Amino acid sequence: MDERIRRFGRGATLSHVQRFLTLADVADVLNISGSQTYALVRSGELEAIKVGGRGQWRVEQAKLESYIARMYDQTRAFVAAHPLIEPE
Repeated sequence: MDERIRRFGRGATLSHVQRFLTLADVADVLNISGSQTYALVRSGELEAIKVGGRGQWRVEQAKLESYIARMYDQTRAFVAAHPLIEPE
C-alpha cells in the first residue's frame, strides 16, 4: 500500500490534510530521498522550521507549493535558454 494512502487515506490530498509536513512527507511529494529533502532545507532552498524539544523539521505546505512553483519557473527559464536541437 502506498505510504501516503496509508497515512492520509485514499483520495486525500495534502491540502485537505495538514498545514505542516514532515521531511518524509515532503520527500514523498517530491519523489526524492529524505537526505535530499534535508539538504534542500539545510541549504535554505526550501524554507522549514524546527519544532519541539528534539528539533524536528517541518515544512509548511504553502512553502512547499512556493518551492515547486519556483522550480517550474527555473526549469522554464532553463528550457528557453537551452532549446533542444533536433538531430538532422
